Formats: sequence, structure tokens, C-alpha cells
Amino acid sequence: MNNYRMHLLVCGGTGCTSSDSLKLVDELKESIEKHGISNEVEVVITGCFGFCEKGPILKVYPDDVFYVTVKPEDAEEIVEEHVIKGRQVERLLYVEPNLKVKLEGQKDLPFYKKQIRIALRNCGFINPEDINECLAADGYQALAKCLCEMSKEEVIETVIKSGLRGRGGGGFPTGLKWKYTSNNASDVKYIICNADEGDPGAFMDRSILEGDPHSVLEAMAIAGYAIGAEHGYIYIRAEYPLAIHRLEIAITQARELGLLGIDILGTGFNFDVELRYGAGAFVCGEETALIHSIEGARGEPSTKPPFPAQCGVWDKPTCVNNVETLANIPPIFLRGADWFRTIGTEKSPGTKVFALAGKVNNVGLVEVPMGTTLREVIYDIGGGIKNNKEFKAVQTGGPSGGCITKENLDIPIDYESLNSIGSMMGSGGMIVMDEDNCMVNIAKYYLEFTKEESCGKCTPCRVGNKRLLEILDKITQGNGTEQDLADLVELGEIIKDTSLCGLGQTAPNPVLSTLHYFYDEYLAHVREKKCPAAVCESLLSYIILPEKCVGCTACAKVCPVPCILGEVKKTHVIDQSKCIKCGACYNTCKFSAIAKR
Repeated sequence: MNNYRMHLLVCGGTGCTSSDSLKLVDELKESIEKHGISNEVEVVITGCFGFCEKGPILKVYPDDVFYVTVKPEDAEEIVEEHVIKGRQVERLLYVEPNLKVKLEGQKDLPFYKKQIRIALRNCGFINPEDINECLAADGYQALAKCLCEMSKEEVIETVIKSGLRGRGGGGFPTGLKWKYTSNNASDVKYIICNADEGDPGAFMDRSILEGDPHSVLEAMAIAGYAIGAEHGYIYIRAEYPLAIHRLEIAITQARELGLLGIDILGTGFNFDVELRYGAGAFVCGEETALIHSIEGARGEPSTKPPFPAQCGVWDKPTCVNNVETLANIPPIFLRGADWFRTIGTEKSPGTKVFALAGKVNNVGLVEVPMGTTLREVIYDIGGGIKNNKEFKAVQTGGPSGGCITKENLDIPIDYESLNSIGSMMGSGGMIVMDEDNCMVNIAKYYLEFTKEESCGKCTPCRVGNKRLLEILDKITQGNGTEQDLADLVELGEIIKDTSLCGLGQTAPNPVLSTLHYFYDEYLAHVREKKCPAAVCESLLSYIILPEKCVGCTACAKVCPVPCILGEVKKTHVIDQSKCIKCGACYNTCKFSAIAKR
């Protein structure tokens, strides 16, 4: 076994691999071999570092030098300058935009300073395809402790004491869910990991599975021991091929070392895991719909009770936890329930992982203590709004959540606080919007998604959301009335109160929250037939600004109607009676001479 003096950690998550990080790995290895230092330096593919905006990422260990936006052609320079000569490649260091200074270490970056990585503790640190690296990072130590030193009751009480709540949506106490499942007598029980991450823009669970799959397997085994289950399912989206590949490797490796399968660690406890693939149905994130899909039936929710803890997959008691919830389990047993409760808030201990996306400078994966404010996440970690635009809203909880405005930027992120302002934690999507976003159009976007994802089992969701979408479409087409606004509120409340499952019950949230906080914007659409953000095409007019038009004729050449009149080198004019508002002229003009009104 080699004792390498240096490791080059390269992000191997989906985001960075799509930007040629694996080609970078090949180039690094080739350069290292060429210089005859293969026995001194190792290139390691890791999971996601989180700083996706600046990927691909390369971290030099143990130097703690953090290189961003690294290209394959940079490999030779990194090896020659940093690895061999010990000189940093300064052009690849992160430049803090406000201070205009280059930051060397990962710990120095503002993006990481307010983060505490528990669920993401090994992502960007270990090779997820090598179980030995997992073991070196205390992997499976928590399982050994539970099996060899603790009773099933003590395991459950530890999770209850930690205050860990489900990270998949509603925040139900994890320990209580384990206890309820344990209390139901049965010859067979099951533990299910819900990896059906369906929110638009969300990639928290995927990144954990790609970067640290063993943490989830270990937690499932602990849960299986606690509730009396010998078999677990990971229900994962088929659209996650890299996560599936690394899970398959991890399961095989764990079986080979006796950490899954028969008589784990010689304790007499048997537990194994099986993968089941989802077909991309958002509704299968709901636990009863997920269970039906595992059984081979149509993914539709069931009425409760009975709850899965009583009657789940194959009519047996079943405990369902999502990926992030399970990733928190091993550290709780290694460091203690009391330690976990020192992080976060009294009612919401621990951390939460968010996929920060949208109109924010530092798009990426963020793990912060519960109670951190939205302002801290968006401005301190996220680096503020792109292009110095004005913040308008942030959508938490994906299509099930609601929009939060600047008046609530200082609200702490926890379950109760977000619910109090009409939003929700959800699985952890956080989409930031600026002044150029139309909130009516945003509500319409989410309704289009939930309408398509409805399983159709109950009428309020199947028909009601379709009616909501029709009204929103009418408004964005310029045909809406003030009565339509009242109808949106009434229908939205009915859908929330009468739908069968969480998808239908939360589907109107984006509509109701945008109506509440941006009513004036809705009024502009129905009264003035104008879209203040200049997004809704049917309500737009394209005009040519005389002071900027140089008469280049480029706009006239691309106009499909045509409706743009004018001679060469003279100001052009758009005939509004003929304009079909396709936007071709706006996208073509190089002089910013065409404006939306």
C-alpha cells in the first residue's frame, strides 16, 4: 500500500463530470506518470464539493489548496507547478468578487464559512467507489456500535433524543417513525430509503448517493436492526445513473466485507439491500405511492390510516426515510444525540442541505444549521443576486412550497418558521428569483409541473389543478379578470383541503403565496394587460429605441412576418399590428436597440 505525499481530489459528481472532470482526471494521471511520480501522488475521484457554480473543482490534499473551474488542459500546469515545484497555480484560485482577492483554501471561501457538513461530511473527501476510504473515515463504526453495544430500544431512544426530523418534507420525528414500526409485531418488516428526488432544481439526495453511498447503507442497516427488519429497498430514480452505479458498487463491497448480508459482524443480525428504480413520477416521492411502485403496481397514494409503519410494502410494517435523513444517522451514534442537538434550533436540531439555484451567484449544494436565515444563505453563502439585480423572491420546497419575499429574508430556516409564512422546507430545493421574474409565470410553471405529475386518483388534484392552470394561462394571455383572481384563491383552498396526498394538498401553494405577496403583479396582468417583468409574451410589445438603432437591418432579416420597416443606416420601426411577438429581433440585435414593454 502506497503512502502518497499528495492527493489530487477531483469532483466526480454529475455536475462536474458533465464539464469534463473525468477527462481532467485522465490528463492528471497521464502527466503524473510522465513525470515519474505515480508512487508519490494519487488522483482521487470524489463526490460533489458543493460549489457547483465554479466546477470542475480540484483540491490538493493535504495542502488545502482549492482550484476552481479547472479544465483538462490545466492538468500539466498543475502537476509541473504545484505538485513538483510547490508553487500554486494562482489563476485557478477562487477570486472573491467583492474584495477582489484570491483565496487559497476551501475553508477561506465565503461559500463554506457558515456551513456545517454532517450529511455531506464525506462528499468531496473520499472516493465513493472505494469502501476502504469510507472505513478510514469512520464508516460502519456506528453500525458496529449499535450491533455490539446497544439494544434495539437504546438505538431508537438515541434517535428520538437527537430530535432528528425527516428531511424529505413534513419533518416528522425520525425516532418516532422507527418506534412505531418497531412496535408493530410481524414476522417480516422492511426499511425503505426514498431516493425519488423529483423537485425541479433539487439534487441533494443525488449528491449524497454519488459522494457517500455507504453512509446510507450503514444507516439503513442500523434502522433495520432497530425496527426488526432484515431487508431494505432503495427506491431511486432511473434518471440518476451515476448514483445507481455507485450504489451498486457500494452494496457489492459491503457484502464482500460482511457489512451487509448474513450474520453482520458476527452478531447474528442479517440485513441486505435491494435497488428498485422509479420511472420519474413525482407522486412516487409520497411514501404510499412509492410502496405501490415497489410492489409493481401503479404509483398512487393510499388513504391513511393504515400508515406504512402498520401496513407497508407487501402488507408488512415498513419504515420510509429519505436519503438525507439516513445520512445523518451514523454521526448521531458516533458523536452522540446531545452533540447533534447543539446544532440547529430546539425544535429543529441539526443541519439542512439545500440545492441553491436560480438567479444567485453561487449555485450549489449548501448544508447549514437549522435556524440560519434565508439572507445568510442567499447573500453570505450564495454571494447575492446575479448581475447586481434586485432580489424578488425565493421558492423553498419546490412545487409544494411557496414564494418568500424580501420582507421575510431574515426568517430562520426551520419547519415551523417556513410553514408560518405559507412555505415549507420540502426536500430542500431553493430557487432564487430576481426583478426579471414574473411571479404569475412562476406560479404557472409550477402548476404545469404538478398537473403533469398528478397520478389522477383523486378529483381535487386531477381536475382542480388543471382548472387552476387554465385560469393562470388565461391571465398570462391577457384575458384574465379580477374574478379570476378570486377564483384562484377559492379553488386553491379547496384543493388543499380535499386532495388525497401531499402532492395535491400542497400543489396550490405557489399560486396562493404569489397571490398573497404579489397581488399587484396579478392586478397588472388583468387590469392593465401588462406583465411588469416583461416575461409573458402575449402581454409584451417590442419597440425599437431610436437613439440606439444604427439601421443595420439585422432585426428585419430575422423577422418572420415581416413587420420591421426601415432603410439601411436609418432608424427602423416595428409595425405593432403585424408583430407576432416572437422575440427574434430582440435576440438578434447587438446594439440593445430593441426593448420589451
